[in-house]
Amino acid sequence: MIDLRKFLAKEAANVWRPEGPVAVHQEITALQYGLSAERRYPILQIDQPKLSDGSISAMPVVTNLTASREITARALGVEDHRDFAAAYAARTSSPIDPEIVTREDAPVQEVVEEGDAANLFSLPLLTQHTLDPGPYLTAAHATTSDPETGIDNTAIQRCWVKEPRRMSYFPYAVSHNARNVAKYWARGEACPVAFWIGHHPLVLMGTQAKIGYPESHWRACGGLMGEPLRMVPSITHGESVMVPADAEIVVEGFVPPNVLEADGPFGEYTGYMGAQVAAPVCEITCITRRANAIYHDYGSGLPDMLVPDNMAMEGKIYGMVKSVVPALRRVHVPVSGRRFHAYLQLENPNPGEARDALMVANGYRRVKATIAVDDDIDIFDDSEMMWALATRVMWERDSIIVSGLSGSLMDPGLARGAKTVSKIGIDATLAPSEVAGAPRPVPPRSGVDQPILDAANAVLKKIDKSAWPTQ
Repeated sequence: MIDLRKFLAKEAANVWRPEGPVAVHQEITALQYGLSAERRYPILQIDQPKLSDGSISAMPVVTNLTASREITARALGVEDHRDFAAAYAARTSSPIDPEIVTREDAPVQEVVEEGDAANLFSLPLLTQHTLDPGPYLTAAHATTSDPETGIDNTAIQRCWVKEPRRMSYFPYAVSHNARNVAKYWARGEACPVAFWIGHHPLVLMGTQAKIGYPESHWRACGGLMGEPLRMVPSITHGESVMVPADAEIVVEGFVPPNVLEADGPFGEYTGYMGAQVAAPVCEITCITRRANAIYHDYGSGLPDMLVPDNMAMEGKIYGMVKSVVPALRRVHVPVSGRRFHAYLQLENPNPGEARDALMVANGYRRVKATIAVDDDIDIFDDSEMMWALATRVMWERDSIIVSGLSGSLMDPGLARGAKTVSKIGIDATLAPSEVAGAPRPVPPRSGVDQPILDAANAVLKKIDKSAWPTQ
């Protein structure tokens, strides 16, 4: 059995717990921005979250949980984060059915608050950005079910908390949860929903597995964990909406039919403020939690939110491309490109294979630019990727642009009213040698002898460089 607190204990050396109160209104998020600017990614635990009324919440806040690729990869037992995509693809392709437990064996239902006792403001809710209209649930995993098949779906979707038992709920328009809500509404029924908060990173990433509709995420979670995910019937909805038994908090309720309210603006993963939209609402019926619950929050638009989803994307793209192009070695979806760029590393590709790989990867909805390089390029180093583009590409020869493809409607570069996007694939691999066995026709890299470089690095390690400029 795994959960959030066991992961925190295992990574205790990488958890930063600032002394004294830290306000939930922007101050916690400001620490994340400061850490990100310095490219430092510890897990951040706030033991004294200061609420808007000045009081201190007894419930600690954990954020930056998955801001580090190294920490996130270790959750899967992968020591080198560059090998994560292959491991993720293998684990999710071997799913494991969940295990159903009773309420007595479910820590998340140790405390049950129903009706008026269920108060969202009892949670240390964060207001992250200057233009956010109020506090949001950012790490709440919304679980709904298809009323026709009973098959569930889970996704991270934002919720603006407006009243103790009412919040907006924005299921992205093409998401599976949005389909489920629409099906209930077509019947004139409220959609049952449960939002669960706080779990082991493997469970969080399992819910980001890209699956068909209708198809449950719980089996993918089990595949990543290597064991069944423990589930329990929700208090309000029973077995029709199951929730992870070892989560920290669950918020249960209904999405009433055809009721829309303003949601946003909100700081989205793109790094821009997402526009205000008309979104469904959720009426809260029950909140359950552990007796000593930990509140988990994602820093929206920060590595904390981007890294785990991007790494899940790497796993999906790896599986897609590897089945077509065996020369694929690694995949990277960089934080610098948000969720719009993918880098492919190929080992001795045959003629045409780089382009095959580019076309397959660009079939992934969110991706709109894919770059293929040889295995001498470190795809996890943006400066290496820019060097490959600068020295190995002739745009007319090596770029492929295709229009009319599906993409993210949250892309701020999308023309008003557009429903499709154009995508580019760039072949930055070297041309194969015209003579079998001969080196590729490219000058060798500049450098110095390795023993001399090692000696220079040994000298530099002994020097305090903290005051030197970083660029």
